Amino acid sequence: MTKTGKLSAGLRIMSMILLSGAAAFSGIVPIWAAPSRGAVDEKDREEVIGSFPAARRSLPLTRKQAELIVPRPALKPVKSMIDTDAMVLDTLDTVNEHVKVVLYSDNTWQYVKDADYMMQAEVFNEYWDEYSMDPYKMDLDSLDNVWSLWVVDSLSQYHCPYLGDVHPRGKFGLRRGRRHQGIDIPLATGTPVHAAFDGEVRVSRYASGYGNLVIVRHQNGLETFYGHLSSRKVKPGDWVHAGDVIGLGGSTGRSTGPHLHFETRYRGYAFDPQWLIDFETGDLRYRLFVLKKKYFSPYSNYEQDFEDEILNAEDDAREDAERAAMKYYTIKSGDTLGRIASANGTSVSALCRMNGITPQTILKIGRTIRVK
Repeated sequence: MTKTGKLSAGLRIMSMILLSGAAAFSGIVPIWAAPSRGAVDEKDREEVIGSFPAARRSLPLTRKQAELIVPRPALKPVKSMIDTDAMVLDTLDTVNEHVKVVLYSDNTWQYVKDADYMMQAEVFNEYWDEYSMDPYKMDLDSLDNVWSLWVVDSLSQYHCPYLGDVHPRGKFGLRRGRRHQGIDIPLATGTPVHAAFDGEVRVSRYASGYGNLVIVRHQNGLETFYGHLSSRKVKPGDWVHAGDVIGLGGSTGRSTGPHLHFETRYRGYAFDPQWLIDFETGDLRYRLFVLKKKYFSPYSNYEQDFEDEILNAEDDAREDAERAAMKYYTIKSGDTLGRIASANGTSVSALCRMNGITPQTILKIGRTIRVK
């Protein structure tokens, strides 16, 4: 039987499960997965947690419900989607008009949210600007103290933007007093870069230091930035699913070499993407992600100053060159500072300065000192 034939035969079975899956959409939670809207006492809380299989606890809850019952799967990493060349064969309706079932050529299927409906959500209309890095322009003091954000739910997935090691000199935060608003992951020019989560493209343009830049806003209010791309594959207003290729890696803009500059922001304020994603394994660290205002720097809503990156790269090159030029000498019997300085074309004062010693320091046989 062909794959298509197998799928057709499986539709009868699939129709039996559409009712349960279709309810899990945009805050709609089946009664067996979450408490009612009323108050939940401790007894009810235990009954809800204990009555249903763990596999059914990863459905979306409201923030209030999540504060009462946090599903255990929310504390476990979420694996990145596996890339596949499977083709979409068909799309089926469910009892929820905003939820579809997509059938693929490799005999797999999944629920998806209707993009046209999702884009009507307020988060995709408020503070919408197809040019600005920070359309919110909010003072840090005006933000809530704590946010609990569902990053993925039963109808959305996650894909690591690019699986690779964060460059040790391209981490988030201050370096030599210069702020880095994202992380840098080296890659080869032309490497596909994926959307991390479902969302709508807010910005897709050449943006000075960022070079080719794509910004995607997600349903929970997070925005992800993908910079230095060699080319962009999406335009503002496009709806992307997790795993869609939104561009190809490169070194456009103010860049020191091919790499992905990746940022995560909320309400315009940047935070360390490694809090959310383990780029070495590709895992998403949390389904439910808690952000606190105290995590943000009041300066983290600025767009990245790539002159800082260039200056850091120049300082790095200078330090590397100095380190490569360093020369050391192991003290032998009969050595003096004067004899060592003369043999290495330097002075006693220079030896003292490089090694933090004085002319009166007793030289110990076998000790290594820097001579250049």
